[in-house]
Amino acid sequence: MSPTRIVGSMATIDSGMSPATDEGKVPKMILDQVSSAPNPQFTRQPLHDLTGTWSFAFDDEDSGLRERWYEPGKSLDRSIQVPYPFESELSGIHDTGYHPVCWYKRSFVDPRSSSDEQVLLRFGAVDYRATVWVDGHFVGEHEGGSTPFGFDVSDALDSDRDEHEITVRVFDDPTNIEQPRGKQMWFDTPRIIFYHRTTGIWQPVWLETVPETRITDIHWTFDRARWLVEYEVTLNRPAAEGTTISVEIEHEEGVLARATASVAGYQVRGSIDLRSAGTFGYLLDLLWSPQRPTLLGTRVTLESPEARPDEVLGYIGLRTVETDESRVLINGSPTYLRMVLSQGYWPESHLAAPSPDAIRREVELILELGFNGARLHQKVEDPRFLYWADRLGLLLWGEIGAAYAYSDAAIDRHLREWREAVTRDRNHPSIIGWVPFNESWGVDDVAGDPRQRHAVMAAYHVAHQLDGTRPVIGNDGWENVIGDILTAHDYSWDTSHLDYRYGSNVTPEEVADRYRAGHRTLTVGDYGTVRKPIILSEFGGVSYAPDAGEDWFGYGKVRDNDEFVDTYRKLVEAVSSSTLLAGFCYTQLTDTLQETNGLLTEDRKPKADIETLRNITSGTGKR
Repeated sequence: MSPTRIVGSMATIDSGMSPATDEGKVPKMILDQVSSAPNPQFTRQPLHDLTGTWSFAFDDEDSGLRERWYEPGKSLDRSIQVPYPFESELSGIHDTGYHPVCWYKRSFVDPRSSSDEQVLLRFGAVDYRATVWVDGHFVGEHEGGSTPFGFDVSDALDSDRDEHEITVRVFDDPTNIEQPRGKQMWFDTPRIIFYHRTTGIWQPVWLETVPETRITDIHWTFDRARWLVEYEVTLNRPAAEGTTISVEIEHEEGVLARATASVAGYQVRGSIDLRSAGTFGYLLDLLWSPQRPTLLGTRVTLESPEARPDEVLGYIGLRTVETDESRVLINGSPTYLRMVLSQGYWPESHLAAPSPDAIRREVELILELGFNGARLHQKVEDPRFLYWADRLGLLLWGEIGAAYAYSDAAIDRHLREWREAVTRDRNHPSIIGWVPFNESWGVDDVAGDPRQRHAVMAAYHVAHQLDGTRPVIGNDGWENVIGDILTAHDYSWDTSHLDYRYGSNVTPEEVADRYRAGHRTLTVGDYGTVRKPIILSEFGGVSYAPDAGEDWFGYGKVRDNDEFVDTYRKLVEAVSSSTLLAGFCYTQLTDTLQETNGLLTEDRKPKADIETLRNITSGTGKR
């Protein structure tokens, strides 16, 4: 459908701005409504929270379908705390054994206040395949352990019931390495760099009431050259004649700009010209950056002659991300990336965050350690983590969990979930890069098999097709197939080796010649020119665990605090002194089970004085 012309006008406000706060400029009237929501960028009010105690049962004989456990009144023999995986302590189950099939149930009251409303049942993430019934009626199925889904359950609600019942069957094969699983171990216990599994519901569950014609997706883009905020709003069905969309952008508790457009079909596209909102100097203050993470509230309202309005609240950050031959540019300014590898794993709750406060604290700790970014490793992060990164100014690379065997089925699963992840997260200003594959995980013969290289290329092009505003690294670390940034993983502790491979006197072409990891080349196939930014996207791995026995893992071990600090300083200074590199990513943020190479312990305590660590990390501030 062709773009829709804007038929409304834009309001202007005073051009003065008060000084930035550490949390950026977020309109409080929007912040108050979205900050605690499961997805702060796409929020309806009110939300009906379904987390808490659910009935639960393992189905090791896989008899539940045959015995119709989804029928109302069929009881389950245990209880679980949602949204924590059953393997975790906080779930109340804490069983790390093999249980491929499990079931959940809980009751709820119809949240509708009028007969013209519909009820949406929403899940943040369920690992891995979820089948859902309401009042015994099948309402839908979703495959993919990291991405959200939902169903309109209105027709499934039995009118003669005061309380209704949700039943969820989860299938997650713990040993299937063709299933995307990230760092979840497929053997019975964690080993090397792999952890306990996360099975079942591990992000929030909630209900929304909506009209029959409603908004399903909003995609924002920013055209800085023309100071346009462009939007694409998608509906669940074709709009009736006379339907309109209203778009408001808010700043500092006031409306910055507003536009209205007529809607026909499933989508409406338009743009808002911010040049009417103030002088050029004022507009520059609206840009989002790590130093000034200004956020603008958004309110999108769909009004149809057939039903009540549908209103979605959220926010955006205005910024551009580009690359030249050697640097990453944020809003046109060179930005040296000081990133840390974040596994997003907690000992008491695994991939699920133990609390909303813990999510915020994780972002704060990364910044307090002196980093300006994080590589989200083998995990599609909780939207609430992305919210705090947006609000506090933390740069992110978005990644997805890998499968560990190549097959048509594995790639189909990977690409399907990758599309959903990029679509969910493409509006976040904090995400400045996409990473669909790590190294050659899931494409272990990418150097020799053209089909595997095409799989990487497909994921690269999917990200650009869905988004198109950020760099994409096809497969990060070695055997790079395609990418807008050339990345290397190198755990050498010999600074002379690091200087030989990445020193300021090394040319980009020589990087590819000189670096090898596990007998693998840095680039494969028709990678093309290396005249692009080069980032050491994994290095370090200093393992320090003074209270551990011998069963601990790292890329090298130290035995006391002084050695830990000295080794960290030596490695960071060696890497950051190179003018060849556009940034680095240190491995890693926290200890995780037997993997003890974190700057923090697994309970988020610094292993050395945090100011000392921050000074070492941010020694690249002059860059």
